[in-house]
Amino acid sequence: MSGSSNSSLETRTFLDEVRGLEKNWMVDLGHPLLNRVAESFVKAAVAAGEGGSVSDSTGAKKRSFPDLNGGNSSKSAEAMVKSVSKESLQWGLAAGLHSGLTYGLTEARGTHDWKNSVVAGALTGAAVALTSDRASHERVVQCAIAGAALSTAANVLSGIF
Repeated sequence: MSGSSNSSLETRTFLDEVRGLEKNWMVDLGHPLLNRVAESFVKAAVAAGEGGSVSDSTGAKKRSFPDLNGGNSSKSAEAMVKSVSKESLQWGLAAGLHSGLTYGLTEARGTHDWKNSVVAGALTGAAVALTSDRASHERVVQCAIAGAALSTAANVLSGIF
């Protein structure tokens, strides 16, 4: 009898649990906007933290851990943690902001279309530029245009595929 009860139990791996988070968010914050922003922030921050080499918004590769030279392990570890934390926070904020803006614009306008994507992408691109080390007027405008273009392209292509 105990053999039949064991066979009916579902065994889930850690990977199955992580995949399940895509459908079931772990915390209900009481409002769909807050849930969406928090979920986007966490997913993007984790993805950025897992990334090995990081490129800036111009696409040029940069060295992620400037003090990682093998001489002093505590200094190297500290540099690695600071770099990963900063990148994770920046990408998490960008994803949360974009997701929140898209949701808010959809609710306000009553439709989800490319116009929402343009506005959300532009504001998110500008915010990303403002959080970078080399923030300037030109960079903010460039990142706003790039953000609007990427967001709009993603919106249009999501309808095709």
